[in-house]
Amino acid sequence: MITRRNVPYVLILPALAGFLVFKAYPILAAAYISLTTGAGAARSFVGLDNYVRLVNDPLFWTSLWNTGLILVVQVPIMLLLALVLALGLNSPFVRLRATWRLGVFMPSLTGLVAYGVMFSVILSKESGLLNWMLGFLGVDPIDWLGSPFWARIAIVIALTWHYTGYNAVIYLAGLQSIPKELYEASMVDGAGSIRRFWSITVPQLRPILLLTIVLSTIGTLQLFDEPFVLTGGGPDNTTLTISLYLYQNGFRYFDFGYAAAIAYALTLIVAGFGLLQIKLTGGRK
Repeated sequence: MITRRNVPYVLILPALAGFLVFKAYPILAAAYISLTTGAGAARSFVGLDNYVRLVNDPLFWTSLWNTGLILVVQVPIMLLLALVLALGLNSPFVRLRATWRLGVFMPSLTGLVAYGVMFSVILSKESGLLNWMLGFLGVDPIDWLGSPFWARIAIVIALTWHYTGYNAVIYLAGLQSIPKELYEASMVDGAGSIRRFWSITVPQLRPILLLTIVLSTIGTLQLFDEPFVLTGGGPDNTTLTISLYLYQNGFRYFDFGYAAAIAYALTLIVAGFGLLQIKLTGGRK
């Protein structure tokens, strides 16, 4: 019988049921699958064998190295460009600011697969737009997607193009929330633009900077679409990421037990990086 006291519990019951069915159950099922091998009725319990295999798998460590390398190169470049764009878009001297803001944000609205295909065309060695433009400068065609070094650069370029505007809009919102009185008072005290930036802008943006660093790190650690569409993890596994390696084991080799173990390892890595960044940047203050 529904009474006035238990009405709130009845109202949250659909959301709770959805959480249990679509969130909790898959998480627990994946945990069990990571302890098994085989498929269907032939599945057998192997304990921690998949995790032992993971530790001794050189290809897993290669994918972890590739992901980390892209992370430490791409994320700082992207966030620095985003901050510069946000400062420019927040300037009162820029005309048609609304139009520029829309243009900066538009790349982030492009579908992941769609823009991956677009960049695969732009970066084509034989008929790509970028090599065609470099040809006018006398530069030989670059094998953007077939060279180990340039393939990584290609992914960094694609990621930066897609996500810089998204972070710039977040920074812009933070800049607009800073009280103008702080800048006016500092100008009265004789502080220059650089001094105002480091003494007012950066401290006021600290929570937002932390947010974008954590979100960008988590997103890069789960990087899948760009290497899948652009390079397929090649050449010679130089762009193989953890998520792509997980996908290959689960849906190419149908080794779901090992794929589930990789998924849980990735979860622990993401959680560890997030906690470490919050601690190092003083997120509790």
